[in-house]
Amino acid sequence: MGIISDGLDRAAQQAFTRPIPKSAGAQMRYLVKQLKGTRAVAQQLGVSQRTVERYVKDQIRRPRADLAQRLEDAVRARWQPRIRAQARRQAATSTGLVVDTRARFGFTAAPGTTDDARIRHLTLALPPHHATRLFEAQDAGANEQQLRALAAEALGEVYFRDGGRRAHDLEVELTDIEHLQFDL
Repeated sequence: MGIISDGLDRAAQQAFTRPIPKSAGAQMRYLVKQLKGTRAVAQQLGVSQRTVERYVKDQIRRPRADLAQRLEDAVRARWQPRIRAQARRQAATSTGLVVDTRARFGFTAAPGTTDDARIRHLTLALPPHHATRLFEAQDAGANEQQLRALAAEALGEVYFRDGGRRAHDLEVELTDIEHLQFDL
């Protein structure tokens, strides 16, 4: 995944009402229930079916670090899908997104201007229609460059063009992202 796609996923995960299961056995049991079998879980995690069965029966309690991370990521990706969908729907219809980023913003502007690319730290509230566009693009399988272009367009409209009140011909490019976080 990419920075923006992961940021959107983390923002939706902030809406969880319950924590994900803590133990490896509980996480495996949840995945077996969700994927309807140990074979599917084993294929997704890259382990044997017998290993999954041992975790389900609590015969193995502590996974290797890489397996523990894959297991937690798989559970987190499936945890509380209705809560996640509700939070995304609310951001897309009424509340919008808050984006906090530190990145290099480059500009394409009219000749003779002094708009040079430089690192900026911005914390902005994006209106719901920008949240809708980002979520729809992510759901449609947009790659990182497409999501980055949508985020740059949203930041350009809200911050640099001030909703159409200034810098009308300014096109914003988002590069060298040091930090990016979305909040719903």
